[in-house]
Amino acid sequence: MKSSIRFIFEDVSFFLPKRTILKQWLLDCIATEKKALEELNVVFCSDKFLLDVNRKFLEHDYYTDIITFQYNNKKEPISGEIFISYDRVKENADEFNVPRLVELNRVMAHGVAHLLGYSDKTKKQKEAMKTKEDYFLTLLPLK
Repeated sequence: MKSSIRFIFEDVSFFLPKRTILKQWLLDCIATEKKALEELNVVFCSDKFLLDVNRKFLEHDYYTDIITFQYNNKKEPISGEIFISYDRVKENADEFNVPRLVELNRVMAHGVAHLLGYSDKTKKQKEAMKTKEDYFLTLLPLK
């Protein structure tokens, strides 16, 4: 099966370097969980755009850095979308004093973890999610 990963810039524009390496990294993250990928769209957008998605599809009225949608009913192959607010990424990068691309990679890892079935509703789940993000980031050949 041929996997498809697309980066989509909805209402923001910024330079996303080494896209081919990032796509392979996302595939590698998924492969570590022994899962297959059919299709993944990573949609970069503004706070406003993601707030509209949050209201329309999740009935939440607040800003967030990421929303992940799994599109097939079965667990595999994975098919979904990760919506990322670049506004939140920039703000979080400043707050945590890390480069924007480092924060962006962490958020992408977080979204992939959600697609793989990880949750972050409880404190214990959040800790497991953070551990998984950290692990995924070690797989990224960009430093």
